[in-house]
Amino acid sequence: MNPNDDGSYLRVARKVLHVSAPLMGAMLGNLIMMLVDRICLARYSSDTLEASGPAIHTAMAIVLFFTGFAGFSRSCVAQAFGKSGQAQAAYQAALGILVGVALALILCLMAPLIERIPFLSHRPLATTRLESQFLFWSAFFGAAMTLNMALSAYFSGIGRTRVTLVVGLIGQAVVICMIVGLVFGKYGLPELGMRGSAIGTLIGTLTMSVCYVGCMPREVWQGLRDVLSGQRARLGAELLARIKKGLVIGSSAGLNNLGSAAFVWIVAGLGAIGLAANNVNLTVNYLGGVPLIGLGIGCGVLCGNAIGEGNFPQVSKFLFVTMAIELAYLAIISFLQIATPHFLLNPFGLHDKGEEIQQVSVATVRVLWLYSLAFAFSMTGASVLESMGLTRFLFLTRLLLMWALSIPVTYVLVSAHTGSASFLPTCWVVGSLFEGAIGAMYFWRIRAAVRNRQNGIVLVEQAASS
Repeated sequence: MNPNDDGSYLRVARKVLHVSAPLMGAMLGNLIMMLVDRICLARYSSDTLEASGPAIHTAMAIVLFFTGFAGFSRSCVAQAFGKSGQAQAAYQAALGILVGVALALILCLMAPLIERIPFLSHRPLATTRLESQFLFWSAFFGAAMTLNMALSAYFSGIGRTRVTLVVGLIGQAVVICMIVGLVFGKYGLPELGMRGSAIGTLIGTLTMSVCYVGCMPREVWQGLRDVLSGQRARLGAELLARIKKGLVIGSSAGLNNLGSAAFVWIVAGLGAIGLAANNVNLTVNYLGGVPLIGLGIGCGVLCGNAIGEGNFPQVSKFLFVTMAIELAYLAIISFLQIATPHFLLNPFGLHDKGEEIQQVSVATVRVLWLYSLAFAFSMTGASVLESMGLTRFLFLTRLLLMWALSIPVTYVLVSAHTGSASFLPTCWVVGSLFEGAIGAMYFWRIRAAVRNRQNGIVLVEQAASS
């Protein structure tokens, strides 16, 4: 294939949407599932409402490390598919499944330790007990999510993202029904409250696992048998290279989630009004940002295919078109955030809040477009860098700009405005600027890698087979 003969930007846009649109649908399904879970716990009791925030943030910080670790398989599959086609992609998927199963088992064994985390704090015992219940079961649904990430890597990596969409929608429907039933004791199910939320998530996630296993082609299982029987030369070196990069990706994902959680807790220093306003705006921010994740993942997959082919110029096209689509989407969302803030906020109960909470919420939602813009660049850039195997740069950039600069700066600013809820919009602007700087660093690194035809995954494979 001629690297410079890959069709018009319109053809590239169609390819991006073909791969990314199902992933966007799956992300929207995840968002709806999350909203249902939050609403159920909020309505069950004041204790579950209070416990749900710390429990969910803690659980996801742990789970995202493992899913990020396992998710690196998607980049390996994408490059293998672009370079050698179906057979090599199936083998890379088999390696990913092996790593995913190991990670899932480790997470399950960590359940007794994870459930003790809430008791390290000094919050009321009733709240920490509920958090502990959720965190115990989060180890098991997190293990299932980790396995699903490894299983879905094959379908995403070769561009069969409709499978991911269908399986995701099935699992999300089961999760929603199970959460409502198990939290409130409906549909003949036991009333389990906080524990029911986690168990319902586990049941739906395992449903997705069964669907993925049923859809997986025979070549992948044959590749797994070859791996387990030791028929592949230098398997240890291949696994070690996969584990090293997956560990860095998982650590970066964990740092990112912990940073988001730290922002929420730091902002709580603005007082009860600021915290309440921020909780409402977080949900609105999810509505703006979550669909973009599907586009970013799709861009990473297509870039991985192109890099596997050695077609580095195509990376720039995929990135340009993806960002154009994301910016068009953000233009609509930004208009709604700036021009119709009450339209976005009222469905989440803003009209029932006090006047000061309403004022702060409206002022904050009008600057959320800045964070969504910064997030689009950082998230898409991270996906493309992962597809190139440039994982260390991802981790170090996130560590430096978020944890060494953004979080401390935000803490200092909030400490100087303790109890001043009106300072909340400024906190979001500051966080957005740092997130934008992360995105700029990612794009700078992508440009250098494309210019130098740099590919960390290919270098690893060559070293393993020499």
